[in-house]
Amino acid sequence: MKVSVIVHPNSKKSRIEKDLMEMLHVYVNAPPLEGKANKAVVEILADFFKTKKNEVILLRGTKSKNKIFEVKTK
Repeated sequence: MKVSVIVHPNSKKSRIEKDLMEMLHVYVNAPPLEGKANKAVVEILADFFKTKKNEVILLRGTKSKNKIFEVKTK
């Protein structure tokens, strides 16, 4: 399944929230440098969807706050 998220790096607490439009907002405490925030988002999404980290793939938005991930679920 494809998941669109909005990433908020450098947050105090890592969490996932849904807004009124059912868009996922992922807050991570990692900085947006050298892919650290992307790695943190992958870890949080894997935990949220109860899957492995290697089954969460960043498809689009490597250097953007708006990202699209593919999550392989069973």
